Amino acid sequence: MIPQSTLTCPKCGHVETETMPTNACQFFYDCKGCAAVLRPNADDCCVFCSFGTVPCPPIQESRISGADPCCRAG
Repeated sequence: MIPQSTLTCPKCGHVETETMPTNACQFFYDCKGCAAVLRPNADDCCVFCSFGTVPCPPIQESRISGADPCCRAG
């Protein structure tokens, strides 16, 4: 399991590495560059799956185990 993902803001391009929550999907993220509130793209469960270099832990776990992720995306 990879605990960190690097988010890139689609509005200003600011890049920030964050530690992801391990037991839930993160629906909102405040960009530290322009203060935009990021929300997941339509087919994604969280901001890490939409704008990060690594998907969220529930999606990572589902890919390893083959189980259905809690957030039903991926």
